[in-house]
Amino acid sequence: MSDRIDAWTHIFPKAYFARLQTMASAAGPLRRWLELKPLYDLDHRFRLMDGFAGYRQLLTPSMPPIEDLADGTLAVDLMRLMNDGLAELVALHPDRFPAFAAALSLHDVDAAIAEISRADRMGAAGFQLCTHVRGLPLDHPRFAPVFDEIARRQLAIWLHPVRGPTPDYPSETKSRYEIWWCFGWPYDSSVAMSRLVFSGLFDRHPDLKIITHHMGAMIPYFAGRIAQGWGLEMGSRTPPADADLLPGPLQRPAEEYFRMFFADTALSGAVGATRCGLDYFGADRVVFASDFPFDAEGGSYLVRETIKALDALELSQAVRHQIDIGNISKLIHRD
Repeated sequence: MSDRIDAWTHIFPKAYFARLQTMASAAGPLRRWLELKPLYDLDHRFRLMDGFAGYRQLLTPSMPPIEDLADGTLAVDLMRLMNDGLAELVALHPDRFPAFAAALSLHDVDAAIAEISRADRMGAAGFQLCTHVRGLPLDHPRFAPVFDEIARRQLAIWLHPVRGPTPDYPSETKSRYEIWWCFGWPYDSSVAMSRLVFSGLFDRHPDLKIITHHMGAMIPYFAGRIAQGWGLEMGSRTPPADADLLPGPLQRPAEEYFRMFFADTALSGAVGATRCGLDYFGADRVVFASDFPFDAEGGSYLVRETIKALDALELSQAVRHQIDIGNISKLIHRD
């Protein structure tokens, strides 16, 4: 089997992690982060990586979003500190980390655009954006210049879900049973993808590369509902008084835009879901990714089970090479 690049692995660079430990806004989840040593301990991370032959990692910022941790100057400082650390890790360990997706804080759009330029000069393959910014959707007009600049530079976007324990029912105050994580995160991704589609993003930037976490979330499974409800039936369920809630004219049927996203294999080893997503997006738009290191084994479980799921599909050698390394290599090198 060929080498593979894990296209979505989270990390806290050393200086960034040290800053987090001084911040009250990070105190809540800090306990879990300390238990996940591969997030910040390179020796521990390398030992786990060595358990998989030919395995390398593209680095992405770890949660929570910078926008949830800070505002103003502090958010800008954290953004730059994260990206300095990611660039340094790739420079020091190119055999381990072939590339990184940089962080952005969208509180200050002008600062974010300046950081896009700076991160591009440092070699970033693209940027990790979260599916909303403290509840503000990514298709809000204030964020359009960010997408414009990323597209202009032919960089990619890693679209990461973010959702706290918001209630599942109006009569409650918090989500129970961690439903907000298991089903809420894929829902959040699906909503963000839909908003970007109907905002006309791909009409403005048809070549923009957006990698969606967890194999495009709900989109592949509900392809039939997308074709039906957002095809000829679009608007049939909306009263005339709410016509402003419907999208403006698009150049293509909605279902075609959803297939323009890329997707990753971070599905915790689910074979059927992997097959569904691969059938939907196609072999040229799926990249190997595990979501390392967020499991009880510090990442080993997710990497192992993702490989096993792909093995179970008995793909051709050419298709497997595309998923394991070919597609992400093209994105890294902007081919």
